[in-house]
Amino acid sequence: MRKTTVPEAHSAEQIDESRRKFLTAATSVVGAIGVAGIAYPLISYMEPSRKAIAAALPVQVDISKLQPGQQIAVQWRHKPVWILHRSQEQLSTLQNRDTSLKDPDSEAAQQLPQYANKYRSLRPEILVLIGICTHLGCIPDYKPQRGSVSPDWLGGYFCPCHGSRYDLAGRVFDGSPAPMNLPVPPYYYINDKELMVGELKDGSQSDWEPANW
Repeated sequence: MRKTTVPEAHSAEQIDESRRKFLTAATSVVGAIGVAGIAYPLISYMEPSRKAIAAALPVQVDISKLQPGQQIAVQWRHKPVWILHRSQEQLSTLQNRDTSLKDPDSEAAQQLPQYANKYRSLRPEILVLIGICTHLGCIPDYKPQRGSVSPDWLGGYFCPCHGSRYDLAGRVFDGSPAPMNLPVPPYYYINDKELMVGELKDGSQSDWEPANW
């Protein structure tokens, strides 16, 4: 199987180094997870083969052991792809936030039309995102704990390079330097336990590009 204090601006060289480091981060859960006061166990995921990465082939992912609140990361096109199993509490944080988001209805071409709903996913609980900040290409941190970034923080993604913030659907908040939402790559469900990242079921969209990586 293929298987709030914003940091000072980094130099371009530092940002490039941050992007390179995702290869290490892409094989483990992004940090310790605590949602609703529960400490979830850490899990890891096997990287796709080097041939699959080099050829930009779609990546088959087993999500059968992914528990609510847990996130895994795989590689596709040399980019980190996050797969998050959102809990019901996390899904509830996505309601009524239109005025605080730059693109709440996912109108920018950061995803295919079938993912342009309030959850930005085929199934509400499973989120699939490309984990690269749309500002200058850093790797945001998964910050599920309420209040961990600011007093009003309900959980989401925080970019440590320049302070861009995204909610738990990858939608960017107003006031962030990032111009667009995090991309949602093409994907489909093979069955209830597996999904394929990098193309649609008919094999199309394997060459898809967002408006902004």
